[in-house]
Amino acid sequence: MRKILTLIDVQEKLVPLMENNTQFVENLVILVKGAQLLDIPIIWMEQLPDKLGPTVPEIKNIMKGQSPITKNVFSCGDSDPYISILNNYDPDEVILCGIETHVCVYQTAIDLLSIGKDVQVVADAVTSRKKLNHDIGLQRISEKGGQLTTFELLLFEEQRIAVGDRFRSLIQLIK
Repeated sequence: MRKILTLIDVQEKLVPLMENNTQFVENLVILVKGAQLLDIPIIWMEQLPDKLGPTVPEIKNIMKGQSPITKNVFSCGDSDPYISILNNYDPDEVILCGIETHVCVYQTAIDLLSIGKDVQVVADAVTSRKKLNHDIGLQRISEKGGQLTTFELLLFEEQRIAVGDRFRSLIQLIK
């Protein structure tokens, strides 16, 4: 199954406003590094960076030569450059992480589901300013057919075997 990770709006002016922002960023770093280790492509999105700032350095610094796609819409599904890249990869499944669970992540998930993509939302790598919005966003995504996962579940599910250099690297990353 072809998978792709979409990293949504983890920007300098947004992250400090989010609930559990320190743990959220730590989880995202592991998720992104794990996706890179497992050769899962990443599409990196930023919402109006001139207003909301660039992606936080913890993430920006590990994106290995990639550049973000700028958007001015909530759903990545409404971004022509995003859809173009998504179509080039033609994944069966899109994994979502980022900010905010009940706005950009939710709307992206719904749009992707409507075009027949399987969607996994990494519940411990998405956040909102308020816990209730986060919880309701996850609930609504699940009700509409999106799957919820965690970064560890996702990475180990993709790894599948408990031997080899890649497995040892994954264990070191998650510790």
